[in-house]
Order: sequence, then structure tokens, then C-alpha cells
Amino acid sequence: QVQLVESGGGSVQAGGSLRLSCATSGYTYSSYCMGWFRQAPGKEREGVAVIGSDGRTTYADSVKGRFTISRDNAKNTLYLQIDSLKPEDTAMYYCAAGPLAVCSARYSLRAQAFYSYWGQGTQVTVSS
Repeated sequence: QVQLVESGGGSVQAGGSLRLSCATSGYTYSSYCMGWFRQAPGKEREGVAVIGSDGRTTYADSVKGRFTISRDNAKNTLYLQIDSLKPEDTAMYYCAAGPLAVCSARYSLRAQAFYSYWGQGTQVTVSS
């Protein structure tokens, strides 16, 4: 049984910071491509950032320079450090796990069907 549990979301003012966590269990965490996705009301779910077992990362243009994805393999935990929050960052944030090869592909942020496991999500709300 693979389980991913997000935490760390909340309500903050624009310009603030949050650190999201995704605790994983039930599989070999280090063998998966891990990613963060988000979905805002009225919008499609979009890829935010992904990270491979080698630490290589890919970011969406909208978050580049403000978001940092990282992973602690010893703790089986994925993180997303969010700085300089904007109201448009308001969304439900999900972590997901997929085949390791996905992280090195050009479509790593778009091919959501390749990610086999998803968490329940954590809400991030940014007020202006």
C-alpha cells in the first residue's frame, strides 16, 4: 500500500512563505520521480516542480525562482519551499510519485497520467 500525505499548507499574506511536506510510505521512495502539482478553482491541474532521485529538478515558469523542491531520501519525505507567495499561487497542492524516467523527460510536468500515486492535497491560500 503506497501512501503519500501532504502537510504544511495554510493561509498567508502575499509575500510570505510556506514549506510543504509530503511524507511517503509503502514503496521505495528513492526509486521514483516525485512531483508537486496544484489545482486552482476554475483551472486545470498543473505541474509545479519535479525532482528525480539524483536531485535534478524541473520547475514551471510561473514558479521558477520562488519555489524550491527537495527530497530527503533518509526520511522518505518530499518538500516544497515556497517563497514570495502571490495570490495566484492559491490552490490545492498535491504530491505525486511516478516512474523515475519521467523526471528526465521533456513532458515531466505535463504527463500527469504517468504519476501513479497521489496524496490527498494540502490547501494553500494567499491573500493580498
